[in-house]
Amino acid sequence: MKQLKKILIPMLLISVLIFSACSKQTSKGTNTTSPEVASPKTITYQSENGAIVVPSNPQRIVVLYGTLSGHVMALGGNIVGVEKWSMDNPRYKQYLTKAVEVSDENLEKIVELKPDLIIAGSTSKNLDKLAKIAPTVSFTYGKLDYLTQYIEVGKLMNKEKRAKEWVDKFKIKAKKAGEDIKAKIGANATVSVIEGDNKQLYVYGNNWGRGTEILYQEMGLKMPEKVVANALKPGYFAISSEVLPEYAGDYMVLCKNSAGDNSFQKTDTYKNIPAVKNNKVLEIEANGFYFNDPISLDYQLDTFTKYFLGNK
Repeated sequence: MKQLKKILIPMLLISVLIFSACSKQTSKGTNTTSPEVASPKTITYQSENGAIVVPSNPQRIVVLYGTLSGHVMALGGNIVGVEKWSMDNPRYKQYLTKAVEVSDENLEKIVELKPDLIIAGSTSKNLDKLAKIAPTVSFTYGKLDYLTQYIEVGKLMNKEKRAKEWVDKFKIKAKKAGEDIKAKIGANATVSVIEGDNKQLYVYGNNWGRGTEILYQEMGLKMPEKVVANALKPGYFAISSEVLPEYAGDYMVLCKNSAGDNSFQKTDTYKNIPAVKNNKVLEIEANGFYFNDPISLDYQLDTFTKYFLGNK
């Protein structure tokens, strides 16, 4: 019996030491590799059409809706495929050096891009088929106001805080610029935003890109009565060059395609508009001024500030 004890006690001690060492190793491993403390690979995003599981940090994004691509770029998203309007936008070129042009009908091409997130519009085609390629989230234009839309894309990309911080800074900056501009041109001075060429002209309300959100919503500048009556509610209104003087403000922002037919600018009707005669027309290349994402808004705000206030 004594001999048995002599054998069992050392073995028991060895077992305790081994168990203790294993416990420490397991504990140490848990602190560094436990899934409870690791960042989740997915999040559940509450979309317009219900909950969708999306990557928490998407690496390959396809954007099929032009009004949203700039939001993704501003949040640092890697876009591998994007539609034509964004590809043609000079403000976006530096963000799309590795992206290819696609559409909602180029399903095979989208598959080849191996996206882990697809962002589309509610009117995009093949939404059901796109959802089989990668998690697909669609948005309806105008359902959210333009700044809330950016925050919503921030939620989708798990970067809501970053989006909110930009919005807060932008609103302060735009409001200050508006106060300075009104102090210079007068609180009652009107501004109209026109786009098009000799074939068709459009006048815009306060929520259809082209800098309208900044001028009217943030800066509080006024639009001509005719614009209020016809373009404010729908967002835009088609007019002919013959009636343009009725929609022209004291100042005009003219978004045009330099390669288009701009012969209306050579007519007496155009030349006799007070804003034209007084050299109060800001001409902008249209394809870089369309959207209301942070990249576009920063450019538009800078453009307006320089035009109305000089280098102040």
